[in-house]
Amino acid sequence: MPLLAFDTSTDTLFIAVQRDAQVYEHRGPGGAQASATLIPAIRALMAQAGVDFDMLDAIVFGRGPGSFTGLRTACAVAQGLAFGARGGQGVPVLPVDTLLAVAEQARAEHGCTQVLAVLDARMDEVYAAAFDYGADGRWQAPADFTLCAPQALAVPAGFTVAGNAQAAYGDRLAPAAPHVPALPTATALLRLAPALLAAGDALPAQEALPRYIRDKVAQTTEERAAIKRAAAAAAAAVAAPTA
Repeated sequence: MPLLAFDTSTDTLFIAVQRDAQVYEHRGPGGAQASATLIPAIRALMAQAGVDFDMLDAIVFGRGPGSFTGLRTACAVAQGLAFGARGGQGVPVLPVDTLLAVAEQARAEHGCTQVLAVLDARMDEVYAAAFDYGADGRWQAPADFTLCAPQALAVPAGFTVAGNAQAAYGDRLAPAAPHVPALPTATALLRLAPALLAAGDALPAQEALPRYIRDKVAQTTEERAAIKRAAAAAAAAVAAPTA
């Protein structure tokens, strides 16, 4: 099952390509740089893996919560690539919650099975959600995610806090709880993908939308222009050979 996965929701850009049992990975600076580097890095990694866009079964991306500009870039690129794949017939997209990817990365790196995934939301707030890894090998997720001040974070008994927020907030963030570092990596997205695809979570390309937690997010003129450029560049990337 050839898959392309990427996440631009944090200050680190993650890309991974799966071909059969082999996974090819890339990581680099995220944030504002992701919009300029994402497509060239995808093309280079796919060429390394010997995969072209017409071979993909789905495009997996971190839909948020996270950096507003990063999420919009991810959605635009996922849409453009998915629409153009397979000679314009398109492939589905698989949006994955970034907090779920944090939980999965904490499980893979640290063996955690009860995870309170927490990402820095800036503006003195954090995104959080509690995940429990069941005996069936699937994560049980909450109905909704939390946005709160770091000192207001409540950790369920037995859970480990995983994410990138402790570095920003230190002892203000659940000082009595165990902590492990974890980010929503593209390889975590790939590990989650088979179960999510089997559950029917794949969507048409036009439904590659971000998951916001804050009620209202305004786009600046510059951000809107950047997103349009990302979508156009993604469509052009599909039309050009990867190797």
